[in-house]
Amino acid sequence: MTADLVPLSRVFFDRIATMGVDPTTVLRRAGISPAQLTAAHPHVTTREYFAMWRALGEVAPSREIGLRLGSEAEPLQLNVAVLAALYAPTLAEALARLARYKRLGCAEEVLVEVARGEARIEFRWIHAAEPLPALLVECVFAALLDLVKRGSGKRLVPLRVELRRRRADAALLQRHFGCAVVFDAPTDRVVIDKSELARPFRIPNADLCALLLPALDAAVDERLQSRSMVDDVRAALRRRLNGQPVKIAQIARDVGLTPRTLQRRLGKAGASYQALLDEARRETARRLLAATELGTGEIAFVLGFAELNSFTRAFRAWEETTPLRWREATRRAAAVSRPVRPPGA
Repeated sequence: MTADLVPLSRVFFDRIATMGVDPTTVLRRAGISPAQLTAAHPHVTTREYFAMWRALGEVAPSREIGLRLGSEAEPLQLNVAVLAALYAPTLAEALARLARYKRLGCAEEVLVEVARGEARIEFRWIHAAEPLPALLVECVFAALLDLVKRGSGKRLVPLRVELRRRRADAALLQRHFGCAVVFDAPTDRVVIDKSELARPFRIPNADLCALLLPALDAAVDERLQSRSMVDDVRAALRRRLNGQPVKIAQIARDVGLTPRTLQRRLGKAGASYQALLDEARRETARRLLAATELGTGEIAFVLGFAELNSFTRAFRAWEETTPLRWREATRRAAAVSRPVRPPGA
């Protein structure tokens, strides 16, 4: 199975320090020892990384910090995946490079779906078992648009930004992204006009790419060899939970196998297709119930259930309660643990 390791960037902590945030406070609030930063290659789990971003949101002096972190990086602060994308000939190739080379940093996927004249761009964390922190989503989306502006020389205004969370800070987000922001969406994504994928980048550097890309490709190939069939099926299932029934034939096609071969290989790995589908549905249901105002009928549709009763029965088997009671209990627990900001924060 792909290791759940997210690198800790010292550049990141230097940047938040310049924005008035004490890195040690953020780490301790997230339950991470500050001593980890002294390691040769510091890293945390996905859960710890998300806790760090939530802690940042609790102590940051400005609600804009996620957007600023994504859009105000200096050239020397960009990582190799972003640099490889920056020197692509077009936005489509930049996204393809980003999708390939982000795997070197952590188990994060970049997905681009083209449909009805739109290109819908998502960033998914393979090991995420909870909703993504709001600041992290904003930072990633702001960084994507900043990449396009750096590469093409012109600002990209999305058709819309869709967020898997309740409505909050709408004016701030609309002002930054320059477009409509849709809340309570089934997933977090930036939606652009399909034609923008052909947008040319103005600074392709063939010499740098010839030097940089072969080494990155070799590293990615080595990383992919350690990825298991179960990982691939999990990722494919999460991509397919979009309001349509999920068929094993689709998942088998996604991972390049026949349904029978897929089932046989999963069995050898001690897993089953149905168990992995239930796992993906359970995780997605919990995220949508916790982070959005979507009704249970809408969530059942996203998960591919034929009717609401089927979803309710499945959820009872997973959590020993109904979806609405689980949502209410989760909100009460969050309200109790939520820190109180000082006046004027």
